[in-house]
Parts: sequence; C-alpha cells; structure tokens
Amino acid sequence: MASNPTNSPITHLLYLHGFRSSPQSTKARALAAHMATHHPQVHWWCPQLPPSPQAAMDVLLAGIATWPQETMAVVGSSLGGFYATHVAERTGCRAVLINPAVDPARDLAKYIGEQTSWHAPEERFFFRPEYVDELRALACGPLAHPERYLAFIAKGDEVLDWREMHARYAAGSMRLLEGGDHALSDFDDHLPTLLAFLGLT
Repeated sequence: MASNPTNSPITHLLYLHGFRSSPQSTKARALAAHMATHHPQVHWWCPQLPPSPQAAMDVLLAGIATWPQETMAVVGSSLGGFYATHVAERTGCRAVLINPAVDPARDLAKYIGEQTSWHAPEERFFFRPEYVDELRALACGPLAHPERYLAFIAKGDEVLDWREMHARYAAGSMRLLEGGDHALSDFDDHLPTLLAFLGLT
C-alpha cells in the first residue's frame, strides 16, 4: 500500500516546460518566484530541454540521479507533462501535470523541420524525424502509482484534447477545469492546490 504522497513536504522540485517553450514561460517563472520567496529550502531546477526527447531525458535523469525520490517531485506542462510522467514512473516521485501531452509522437510528427522558440523567436531549432521515434520510446504504460499524480486539465485547451488527457490520468487526482486554455493562464489561482499536493503550505 503506497503511503499518502502528501505526508512529507518535498525537498527537490523539477519543472519541465513544453514544446518550443523554455524556463522563461509564465508558469515556470511564476512557480520559480513563489518557491524562492516562500520555500527557499526546496532545491529548484528548471532546465532548458534540448529538442531531442532522448537527450532531454538523459539530461533529466542525470540531473536528478542523487535526488531523494520520496521527497522530490516533478511539475510538467504539455510535452513537459509527458516527460514528467516518464520521470515519475522511473522514480516513483510525485508529479503535477498541466494539460499534459498524451501522445506527442503522433501530435508532433507534423512539426518536423525548423521551429522557433516561443519566448525567443530569434532562436531556432530543428525537430528531426527521429525525435518522433524517441518520443514513442519514452511512452509509459498504465500509471504504477496513480495516487502520486495531480493533473490540471482545462476543457478549453485549444491544443490538446481534454478527453484524452482525462482518460489517461483518470486514476490519479485531477482538477478538471471548465474553460481555460492550454497555457493555463490562471495558473496562479491553482498554486494553492499544487503546493498542498507537494506538502508545502
């Protein structure tokens, strides 16, 4: 029987941004600022992820290799939510997902080619065909510890199908939001729920 994931406050927090996004995203900066002000004791890491999914996962797993799995957590948005699921399944840690991508190998196949970054349009990267295969290889089966997941899913998501997200994470804790958008523009309103799940009040 798994222990209540909110029994102990987290000591390490990883934030994973989405496709074409960065640590400069509104949600990443908002959470970073809140943690620095209210929970400076928590180790915070929000890396810029490389375009290659396998390279991104290699960076992440190396970076958290020494983290305590019982008191670490990962927050991921969109493609970052897909990555966060892989990290959580590998480590058993708590995970908070924000409009998480469920099948990015399918969804991102149409983005093969040169792409620009949302927060720095002058920065370009190439999304290669083999990255789709890498995404497919990172896909996980049913959640081993669904009680360790909290998903924020907006019915108004204009990028991903909320029904697909709902079905994927139905066994875990969920906040199914009427309206909203893919970016979860009212992220600040949901911070108390997110923090409570991580044992931070």
